Amino acid sequence: MGFPFMDRWRPRQDAAQAKAALYPGGVDDPGSLAEMLGECALLRGRAADAGLELDDTPESLAALDQLPPVWREEDPQEATELGHDVGLYLGTVILSSLPGAGWELLSDGRPYVRLATGRELDVTAVGLAWATDGAPSLWQVYSETAER
Repeated sequence: MGFPFMDRWRPRQDAAQAKAALYPGGVDDPGSLAEMLGECALLRGRAADAGLELDDTPESLAALDQLPPVWREEDPQEATELGHDVGLYLGTVILSSLPGAGWELLSDGRPYVRLATGRELDVTAVGLAWATDGAPSLWQVYSETAER
């Protein structure tokens, strides 16, 4: 049901306009999108505090799996934010090591990874589960993804 006065008062945005507003650097530029999603500042800071340098390789995922989960007791809100970063980092590693993988954005702006096979992986959900529950392991998710 549409109200004509509402259309004049507040113009509607299509999906492309909404994505452009969320990601002003340009959603259509895969390089800038990958760079932006690969920043993961909170995760990289936590890893550095633990003496771990994240180099965007699959081996770094195994090293992350070995970190003591002190964030779960310290600050549950940080666990959520850290989980998001972990998911983005997992996606970054997949993109850098598996040919044909790329970032896609849902209509709400949530990122996920599309593999060359067409399979989609909600990496932020995986990262959140890892940060809050400790499972699945990041190395396991990567290994299963690389097999297909």
